[in-house]
Amino acid sequence: MKELMEKIEELVANFNKDAADQIEKGNKAAGTRARKYSLEIEKAMKEFRKASLEASK
Repeated sequence: MKELMEKIEELVANFNKDAADQIEKGNKAAGTRARKYSLEIEKAMKEFRKASLEASK
């Protein structure tokens, strides 16, 4: 579970960086990367939910 948390933190940091680049600089490629990271974050959060439910049993 710790590795999953580290993965989520890394994905969120990458998303924040690229989203900020899109907003502040109008960088379209950064926007594409940010959207890609948002999908990866969604998948990782679903994995976290499964792992969390397993740990609580």
